[in-house]
Amino acid sequence: MRFSENSLFVAPTPVKLAEELAGWFYSQVFNHSNASKKYYIALSGGTTPVLFFNYLASYYGKYIDWGRIHFFWADERCVPPDDNDSNYKTAFVNLLSKIEIPSAQIHRIRGESDPHKESVRYAEEIMSIVPLEDNVPRFDLILLGMGADGHTASLFPDQAELYDGNKLVAVTINPNTQQQRITLTPWIINRAAKIVFQVTGFAKAGIVGEILQQKPEASQYSASKIKPIHGDMYWFIDAGAAKELFK
Repeated sequence: MRFSENSLFVAPTPVKLAEELAGWFYSQVFNHSNASKKYYIALSGGTTPVLFFNYLASYYGKYIDWGRIHFFWADERCVPPDDNDSNYKTAFVNLLSKIEIPSAQIHRIRGESDPHKESVRYAEEIMSIVPLEDNVPRFDLILLGMGADGHTASLFPDQAELYDGNKLVAVTINPNTQQQRITLTPWIINRAAKIVFQVTGFAKAGIVGEILQQKPEASQYSASKIKPIHGDMYWFIDAGAAKELFK
């Protein structure tokens, strides 16, 4: 296998994986050497992060200085914030509503707005808040998931145009549902200091194996295009998702 054991975490169950990731997250933001440092973090949606959000709030919520953290989103469905499909709602119900964080530090994508106008507005918000490195916003951490088709954020297969240029935010369409999405582009994701994939389930094991073992067929998956330029990549997966790695 061609990946570093230091960047791969395998847990026996999704619950244990959530515990592992929550502990790792806490270790990243609990900084003794620089108590004033602020962190700029992008969250993802879907069902996989729910256990992580709840565990983080329940077990580490009172120990983290949330006043030093700004939350953004890697992507959002074009729905209102109270819709059950909203990535913001998932994070709010399971994490944000349970911790003490200033509302001004929650930077959601406005899924209810015109998607093209919102993609421009959100890019401007990122540029104005996230610290720049070489004139490019650099997130401290971006948390990603992966779909059963190998997509990540709202970057779907056959969207080559999103991998060129220097746009921060783009509008995409889910090819299966035709639902519009707003997403960070690979251009900005790959410039983050740390990128984490959280993946669970046997259904994704084949894709996880192809990507982590750098097999040629992995190039068809959007998740394989996430490669930090000057940062670190971590994979947190459960035993189901890892089953192709240890044959």
